[in-house]
Amino acid sequence: MSNLIENKKAYFNYEVLDTFEAGIELFGFEVKSVRASQASLEGAHVIVRGGEAFLVGATIAPYQQKNTPPEYEPMRTRKLLLTKKEIRELAEKESVKGLTLAPLALYSKGRRIKMSVAVCRGKKKFDKRETIKKRDTDRDIRREMKEN
Repeated sequence: MSNLIENKKAYFNYEVLDTFEAGIELFGFEVKSVRASQASLEGAHVIVRGGEAFLVGATIAPYQQKNTPPEYEPMRTRKLLLTKKEIRELAEKESVKGLTLAPLALYSKGRRIKMSVAVCRGKKKFDKRETIKKRDTDRDIRREMKEN
């Protein structure tokens, strides 16, 4: 289970409360593109409509530009494959004010491409500053330990 694409901004902008594993409906050339790390989850989010979950705002570049169908749209809405129970849970959490459904990572599991979806709460500005401070101090500690 190796991460192919990671949404690092999600960990910085949001506090992760819960995670779900979802399959994702892709075309064959999109699978090749994801495996070649030609995708981005930055700015993407998950919505639940009509008993189905969708990934909105993710960009998957064409694998080979010349072999891609002319009507292909890199930022199209993609369906997520979840159980009815999981979709119901996500719909309940999405309706709560202040909670967001954000994609964390695309990874391969066997031959399949899976996505980690998180239920998140947005961080305030001072929380983000604390995250930066913690990251800097951890980096300094690792540097000191390496020198000694």
